[in-house]
Amino acid sequence: MITRARQRAARASLAALAAAALTALSACASPSTPTRPHSPAPHHSPQKAAPPTLAPGPQGLTPVFKNAPRAKQGAPTVALTFDADMTAGQGPRARAGERFDNPALVDTLRRLDVPATFFMTGRWAEEYPAQARAIGRDPLFEVANHSYSHYSFTRDCYGLPTVAPHRMRADVERAFAAFRRAGVERPVPYFRFPGGCYDQRALRALAPAGVTAVQWDVVGGDAFATDPGAVARQVLDGVRPGSVVVLHCTRSAAPATERALRTIVPKLRERGFRFVRVSEQIGAARAPKEGRAA
Repeated sequence: MITRARQRAARASLAALAAAALTALSACASPSTPTRPHSPAPHHSPQKAAPPTLAPGPQGLTPVFKNAPRAKQGAPTVALTFDADMTAGQGPRARAGERFDNPALVDTLRRLDVPATFFMTGRWAEEYPAQARAIGRDPLFEVANHSYSHYSFTRDCYGLPTVAPHRMRADVERAFAAFRRAGVERPVPYFRFPGGCYDQRALRALAPAGVTAVQWDVVGGDAFATDPGAVARQVLDGVRPGSVVVLHCTRSAAPATERALRTIVPKLRERGFRFVRVSEQIGAARAPKEGRAA
């Protein structure tokens, strides 16, 4: 009996030792660093699809977009675009108090819930980084490239200084770099030539940059205009389904634009127009071609 009792006690002791060993092994098996907790998805998830671009033109030239198809099915669309202009040499004027920004215009677009595309120069983003960052992070808007220096890519373009051909691509890439430094999230791969001036040489020079050049079919006429009613009438008379309207986001050079928007937006909505960003217009222009190819 004593032997059996001792055997039972020994087995019980071995079981206790085994349990303790398992506990110790489990603790040792845990990673030495804490397990990373589940991180919430970033605010921009799910990841947006890449913005649509047009295929290169003949001989691989930069493609040029003007307006979307004049589709009649569904609500007609219109894209308002705003050039945030500032040339490389205008720093002294900004330091002297001239304003090349227009926060009231941006606020009006937000208040009226109007999507828009801002074609921003790199120099503008450097001068107003907080505004550039806020526009770039607002899901209502998208930021596109308007060059770094706002110098012309052709000769004889409204008196603008000229970018040398071998510097054209570098000027565009310098603007994208300025956007990144300002904190602009995901600028779209669209480019607007300063003054809208381009030629075959410029299209060839920018082809390696992978951008789509964006022009317009409606000129807002707001540059240096002081009558908001005249600007509104010019836009309203010109808009058609699929239109791209060019306006400006600079108080000193386009002081009437914000007031004109207060008329333009409700009047176009009364006509049944839906406001979109340029990316949607380009997507609509590309879709019929893809459908034919399929």
